[in-house]
Amino acid sequence: MEPGPAPDAAPLAGLAWSSASAPPPRGFSAISCTVEGTPASFGKSFAQKSGYFLCLCALGSLENPQDNVVVDIQIVVDKSSVPPGFSPVSDPQDSKASVSKKKRMCMKLVPLGAADTAVVDVRLSGKTKTVPGYLRVGDMGGFAIWCRKVKVPKPVPKPRGLSRDLQGLSLDAPSQPSKGPERALSRLGSRASTLRRNDSIYEASSLYGISAMDGVPFTLHPRFEGKGCGPLVLSAFADLTIKSLADIEEEYNYGFVVEKTAAARLPPSVS
Repeated sequence: MEPGPAPDAAPLAGLAWSSASAPPPRGFSAISCTVEGTPASFGKSFAQKSGYFLCLCALGSLENPQDNVVVDIQIVVDKSSVPPGFSPVSDPQDSKASVSKKKRMCMKLVPLGAADTAVVDVRLSGKTKTVPGYLRVGDMGGFAIWCRKVKVPKPVPKPRGLSRDLQGLSLDAPSQPSKGPERALSRLGSRASTLRRNDSIYEASSLYGISAMDGVPFTLHPRFEGKGCGPLVLSAFADLTIKSLADIEEEYNYGFVVEKTAAARLPPSVS
């Protein structure tokens, strides 16, 4: 009898049939014997020398909620339709192996994030054998098929750590002595590379004291050298005349005499 699955066994991601004359599909493992220790080869008889095995594929990790897991297994008559939400277990690719034509094994796949329980193990036994802790699915090919279901833990995304570049740009003091802060400060320019911990940049009130123009020398363009801000600057406005408010009112004074005279005329009377 093979040992049972570990308490924290991963859910099954799929089932498949594999010919006894060929290796299992990639990522799958074959159930080679029953719980009694006898060979678990399906379909092997006097007329058919090559049988086939039921193979299991365990889920790699519990981080991706979109990964499918097997939540249920059913054995149906071959002429019956596949239950809603189920899909038949794929037949072996070896043409010498013939899967039972009377019954079919179907499985139901559900995304990990939407599953409450999932199948973690499948066992085979004789029809009269009982496997404690397992649920009997049905009979097929002279074997009783059992499965074990457990509650599925919620997927936990893998935490993302800060890259070394982001850690190097941080102004926080490192937990361990390293060359990261000096390398990060060298990227701020020639002035920032000479800063020390006792400079004002490390004070909370002056975290924004460095600008893009720090360290750039200020020089006047040669076009403006030797020119002051005196009368030369106002030379272009020498011809301008400054008028007061009284001058403007006198120049643009308009008495509206014509308009007032026209308004004072009486309309002609009708005789």
